[in-house]
Amino acid sequence: MSNFTYPILLGVIVGTILRMYMLRTDYRQYPTYLHGKIIHIALGFIAAGLGSVAIPAILNKDYTAVTFLTVAASQFREVRNMERNTLTELDSFEMVPRGKTYIEGIAIAFESRNYLVMFAGLLSTFGYIIYNIWTGILAAIISVIIAKKLMSGGQLKDIVDISYAKPMFDDSGLYVDTIYIMNIGLPERQKEVLKYGMGFILTPKNFNARTTIANLGQRQAILYDVTTALGVYRDSGTPALVPLAKRDLEDGRVAVFVLPQIQNEKKAISIIGAVPTLENAIRMPSKRLEREGEIE
Repeated sequence: MSNFTYPILLGVIVGTILRMYMLRTDYRQYPTYLHGKIIHIALGFIAAGLGSVAIPAILNKDYTAVTFLTVAASQFREVRNMERNTLTELDSFEMVPRGKTYIEGIAIAFESRNYLVMFAGLLSTFGYIIYNIWTGILAAIISVIIAKKLMSGGQLKDIVDISYAKPMFDDSGLYVDTIYIMNIGLPERQKEVLKYGMGFILTPKNFNARTTIANLGQRQAILYDVTTALGVYRDSGTPALVPLAKRDLEDGRVAVFVLPQIQNEKKAISIIGAVPTLENAIRMPSKRLEREGEIE
């Protein structure tokens, strides 16, 4: 038995367990249970194995084996494409779609987590080989902490204040607070909107937040998360019952109009606050202005 067998085994076990830890099905129901998880756990096992054999290959001066890491990188890029294509196809059948920005964020997360698994396997194996098994376990714990830190992205509650505002009509115009949502002329639809509709005002905490929540993909992510968690009162062919998020052009506030099946203000505010701040939606205009000397 090779001297590297146990270090590699430790790296594979640590990496696979880490991938299982990062693969959690939440209220958005993705990845699906059970078959969707099997695919990603299998890929995590492969990533852990590739990361674990890198150090032994270098120590044996088998540098050709290390080139497999580049092959793995190209394969994990295909993971992103697979997730993007799958979610895009599914999105066309959703009552409230995720939107392309949200889908791209999910796809990037699935790819990047395989790299975290490779890193965990590599670090654990390296610690075991250089010192002993306890160092390998310590390295595994450090890699888990790093992965957990990188998993926890920003949330909407960090950049906006959220308040409830009851939807109302001015003639046929639907408003949330003072923000116009859409025009609904049918009295029957107006009654349904007033009965089931809920409105929320998102007030940005700073100039960067104003630009971020103006992004259409970020707004669509809010609508998707709320309706997935609380349900939605609508069916196909009912455009008047479509949840919407509209922006006040004067102050940058965003009004969110939804028709949840569970009418609970506190839960809805909590869910909106927990919506991830999408990486592709984040904007930092103040940084540019500071560079130009326009703000202090």
